Amino acid sequence: MLKRTLLSVAMVSLFSQAAFAGDSKGQILVLLSSESQMQLQDGKTLSTGYYLNEFGVPADAFITAGYELILATPKGNAPAVDEKSVTVQYFGGSEAEMQRISKVVAAIPGIDDTLSLKEVIANGLAQYEAVFIPGGHAPLIDLANNPEVGTILKHFNAEAKPTAAICHGPIALLSAQQNPQAFQQALVQQSPATATNWIYAGYKMTIFSDAEETVFEGSLNGDKLQYYPGKAMQQAGGAMQYSAAWTPNVVVDRELITGQNPFSDKALADAVLAQLEQQR
Repeated sequence: MLKRTLLSVAMVSLFSQAAFAGDSKGQILVLLSSESQMQLQDGKTLSTGYYLNEFGVPADAFITAGYELILATPKGNAPAVDEKSVTVQYFGGSEAEMQRISKVVAAIPGIDDTLSLKEVIANGLAQYEAVFIPGGHAPLIDLANNPEVGTILKHFNAEAKPTAAICHGPIALLSAQQNPQAFQQALVQQSPATATNWIYAGYKMTIFSDAEETVFEGSLNGDKLQYYPGKAMQQAGGAMQYSAAWTPNVVVDRELITGQNPFSDKALADAVLAQLEQQR
């Protein structure tokens, strides 16, 4: 893919704004993974991506409320959907609702050619009202250990602007520390891991729980994840809060809004919109 200049980035943004008929309440930055193959233990890999409902349901709510979505990935490529998420169980059993959300996602400007994180940072972060990180296991690959993600999150933290993440998305918060790559390497090696200058230390938050991850891991025919995200967040200094497995749970602490699992999608979107309304 050809690298875009800052001028072309601005043109993409202008095109997106035009699609919202000039009445946008502002822009929400959406951070997605560039990757679709996650390393497991023993050198095996797992196909992954974003969960359709965890991205699409909040995206639909934000768009309906009048916000414009700007999509970004580390590489500036098209994000992959996790095929395991394309099932009616995450849409109240409704095939029609799943298809509707699929069309919403497919129609978001930039879904097939996102901005790169470098482009987003170079173009300025002040224009965004909030940042949103959908789940799926893919964020463990290239968002949890990414200094550019850390730069973006530190901006929203400093500006006290809504920072939302759902299911495995909150693992990206680990990037907002001094050396996220070393922290993740220690997790993978099952060595003592210490987060240094993590901006979210002490925040109340949630993520896909150990109980839920155990169920998911049980579907891998004996393969194992490199580490459990809940343990990683707690080890870094997060004040973890969970509900019963597979029940909706959203935790709000200051600007940070986190959802526990796929079934927290609507509640997370409502919490983000409520915080945005308070700041208007």
